[in-house]
Amino acid sequence: MTQNNIDSNSRRKRAKGAVQTKTLGPVEDLETHVRSDWWQTLFNSLYLKTDADLLDDIEVTKKEADLVVSILGLNPEDAVLDLCCGQGRHVLELARRGFPNVEGYDRSQYLIRKARTRAQKENLQVRFREGDARKLPYPSDTFSVVTILGNSFGYFDSTLQDRKVLEEVFRVLKPGGRVFIDAVDGDHIRKNFQPRSWEWLDRKYFVCRERALSSDCERLICREVICRIDRGIIADQFYAERLYNRESLFELLTASGFSSPTFHTTFSPVSTGTQDAGMMEKRILLSATVEKAWPSMESSGAESKKPLNVVVVLGDPRKEDQVKPACVFDDDDFETINRMKTALSEIPSIKFTFLDRHETLFEDLRKKAGKTDLVLNLCDEGFYNDPVKELHVPAMFEQLNIPYTGAGPQCLAYCYDKSLVRGVAREMRIPVAKGVLVTDDSDISRLSLSFPLLVKPNSGDSSFGITQKSIVHSREELLDIMKETREKIGSDKPFLLEEFLPGKDISVGIIGNPPSCTVLPITEEDYSAVPGELPKICGYEAKWLPDSSYWKIKSVPADLPEKTQKEVVRSCLALFTRLGCRDYARFDWRLDAEGRPRLLEVNPNPGWCWDGHLAKMAAYANISYSGMLAAIIGAAKKRYGIGLGGKVVLQTKAGQSTRKSPAECAAEFEEEVEAKSSIEPGNGRKRNVFSSNSETIKVL
Repeated sequence: MTQNNIDSNSRRKRAKGAVQTKTLGPVEDLETHVRSDWWQTLFNSLYLKTDADLLDDIEVTKKEADLVVSILGLNPEDAVLDLCCGQGRHVLELARRGFPNVEGYDRSQYLIRKARTRAQKENLQVRFREGDARKLPYPSDTFSVVTILGNSFGYFDSTLQDRKVLEEVFRVLKPGGRVFIDAVDGDHIRKNFQPRSWEWLDRKYFVCRERALSSDCERLICREVICRIDRGIIADQFYAERLYNRESLFELLTASGFSSPTFHTTFSPVSTGTQDAGMMEKRILLSATVEKAWPSMESSGAESKKPLNVVVVLGDPRKEDQVKPACVFDDDDFETINRMKTALSEIPSIKFTFLDRHETLFEDLRKKAGKTDLVLNLCDEGFYNDPVKELHVPAMFEQLNIPYTGAGPQCLAYCYDKSLVRGVAREMRIPVAKGVLVTDDSDISRLSLSFPLLVKPNSGDSSFGITQKSIVHSREELLDIMKETREKIGSDKPFLLEEFLPGKDISVGIIGNPPSCTVLPITEEDYSAVPGELPKICGYEAKWLPDSSYWKIKSVPADLPEKTQKEVVRSCLALFTRLGCRDYARFDWRLDAEGRPRLLEVNPNPGWCWDGHLAKMAAYANISYSGMLAAIIGAAKKRYGIGLGGKVVLQTKAGQSTRKSPAECAAEFEEEVEAKSSIEPGNGRKRNVFSSNSETIKVL
């Protein structure tokens, strides 16, 4: 026998032994093998496979959704939390029916990922979060309805833990809100459970089940031995569910603070593939109401006397900044910071402190961590003013466990790589411009794209490395601009080559976190003042060089067909969730020659300046600069559940008694810029301004 044969046989023996160790064999007492935290590991891919006949049957899900909608009289404006949502089947079904304010929450990381993937595939804008139902991460009085469906109640080994779940549900429900529970009919199961059963799941898998009542007859203990015909036993798992009846559910709900528990009907699932319904065989449907007062004005006033402590983190004005024309902070930068501080001072009930010395930033944050409620992260320059290190700043907040506004390190890393974002968008079937990543000049010889092309660094922001020369019409021009740009950004940096799209240049701004967010009016760049011989591109000259012809570019409300507008917004919301953006973001698009939108870039933590793109969009929505910053803070507060009784209000500009049109806001904004220019005629670089030739556009 050869050595290879010996090794092969040994491997087979070891494999056979591994299969055998995956089962306990005959067990006399099932209860002794049930872990108290069995629910932390059971809900995986095997769970979906063993229960797919009910849990992934779309017709069963539709019937259950019909019951929820009809019994509760659910309205589209109701904020709904589906607790223990699993793979999100009810959340997704309600979203398909036009309920936009539905959210799912579950302990299983696997199922939450599955839910998010399914939502992305269907382009449904719903939110899923992972966590323990006994400690919900939501402010009090958040939801109109909380549902616990699919027999997802009663997993803990103590009724006290079930009561904690209901008390948390009571807390997050609004006054007058309702809880809806779909629970196993314990009395029926005690009398009718099958001690042993087995069923084929498909042509390869089958499952054998054993069931027995617990010693106190209050729980049903279940064992599942899952087999694959070519591998043997692949799982031997135990779990237990509490057998509530109408009386015990009534007592538990009233003890948790709920009023008027109402039993509606019993429900038995009907599925063509159901062989063993088990605990899902017959269920009780009940609802109860929350009778509590809204927080009183006195308590709200008392809260407002204690201001929120917010630390604002900024770029370091003492350090070099390669992106800026003079590589240092100039007078215009300090004016921008002063305007920001003035705007923040107009937000009530918040105390702001500012940190900008990066050499001591971590230690300064550590000292303030215990007294800091939230960090307003405005350090878009990056740590030590290095844009590559922008993600280092939120990484500090994470390490110190301090809540903060905006995207986390992973999102910033993703979006800094433009080619990576293109790949994600293509996976989601979101259209992008034709393009290719180029790492060295040898790749140019194999280039299959047609000229003209837009040449830009694959990484970076503030349009650094993108000028009018970045539009090339030949290989010679392409090699020249790559050589010239490398002298600025480094010889090892890759380039992204994209077809140059001749259509409108548009931007979409979002403040908040889906599904509760505001899509600001879409804007487009007005190139009418740019000489005709120059390419229509909003690059470095438009943002940093006042003497350039591109300085005359203005942002105006985008004139788009309704279909295009909806497609762009839907894609932006999907990308916001997929890439992990938080609180605010900006998405840049361009239309091709046929008017079809193509994604260019995703900007988490976009520019916060008083005259930046986001502020312009906010002005068209009649939101002041102060109100925009307050909205970003408010989005983070809601996400973390900070200041449960407080609410950040979008403030309109001082003195406004009626809502101004976007054109009036733009004109007022332009007057501010012109006034600033006339007072400081020699001051460095100017800023882009709105066009007054605009039509009214509604916030989407």
